Amino acid sequence: MAVYILSNRKIVRHKGERTDSFSNDEYSIPNFRIAKCDFEHYKEPTTTVKKKKNYTNRNILNYTLFSEPEKQGYEDVLDVLLSEKGIKESTLTADNLGGSQRMFYELYKDMSSTKERNDVLIFIHGYAYDFDDELKAILDLKKLFIDNPESPVEHILFVSWPASSSIVPLTYFDDKASSINSGSSLMRLFYFYTQFLKDIFSNRDLIPCNQRIHLMTHSMGNRVLQSMLYSLKRDNILRVIDQVLLLNADVSYKVFEDAEDSFNKLPLLANRVSIYLNRKDVILGISQFTKNILTPRLGKNGPGDIEKFKDIVSVIDCTFVEDDLLNTFKFEVGNHWGYLSSSQVQRDIFQNLQGIDRDLITGRIKNNGNVFTIIS
Repeated sequence: MAVYILSNRKIVRHKGERTDSFSNDEYSIPNFRIAKCDFEHYKEPTTTVKKKKNYTNRNILNYTLFSEPEKQGYEDVLDVLLSEKGIKESTLTADNLGGSQRMFYELYKDMSSTKERNDVLIFIHGYAYDFDDELKAILDLKKLFIDNPESPVEHILFVSWPASSSIVPLTYFDDKASSINSGSSLMRLFYFYTQFLKDIFSNRDLIPCNQRIHLMTHSMGNRVLQSMLYSLKRDNILRVIDQVLLLNADVSYKVFEDAEDSFNKLPLLANRVSIYLNRKDVILGISQFTKNILTPRLGKNGPGDIEKFKDIVSVIDCTFVEDDLLNTFKFEVGNHWGYLSSSQVQRDIFQNLQGIDRDLITGRIKNNGNVFTIIS
């Protein structure tokens, strides 16, 4: 089990600390830095500890930033892997690898094991998160997807981007700009991954692990994904994702149309795409009528014309689910966080991640060929 943070937040040295940390500031750097969370020494904090002023940064969850690689590319990773197999002599070890080299190396090693469940989940959060909020979200995601035996996920890549720390609707503009910058950085990371695949598996002594990678985006996190897709050239897209889950997506309902040239690339990238929407989503209602010039949102109104993608793209209506896990005012009124608040939505997501045929997923009814409704 491993949880990584991929962040384009500023790097700072907090007062009294000896190691670098990610900043809570709402500014971004051009590239993602990578950190690994330390769950080996993690202890669940008490309610009293959570209320203290110093319940921030590494007091929430310890993590270690990877060093930057000494050179670009993945030849060093190849040398280390071949050396470990006794095929090639090399003075390099895993300790010589930095950044994405180290992360891809560790994931390849872990995913090549014989564990029954070994999937990777890439998660992109929505708006109104500072870095401390992101660390708390990582803890929630670990409990939901790694600790839960219903989930096939064993590893999480948490995409941290500098969204506003305020939930005031006026901060939406700042988050939109940040999401665009973050999407461009994420695009570079995607190209790094495809380069890793080419460099490593060009050697016949190494074989693909044949495990699955999933992508889940929530709310404004879909804007980060859209920014990445804008920049991706179709000729360079590899089908490296199994399931894409778009949760309460705060993007235009037209994103799958050719004129947008963004989400219409997802069928090239993934085996299946699932749009989870809630027609009572208050947050997306605010977004539509105050910040998006009355443009209906994908996660509230559903997509426009997706006829040509109907075999790959599914729409799952969560309007009638019960918030039986988290039913505070925020969750019941907002109708924006079903993946956290509803066990019905969670069960549907788990079945999706397991790759069950969409017509055989339980707890939903079929409205037509690719549109479903989750029922009580």
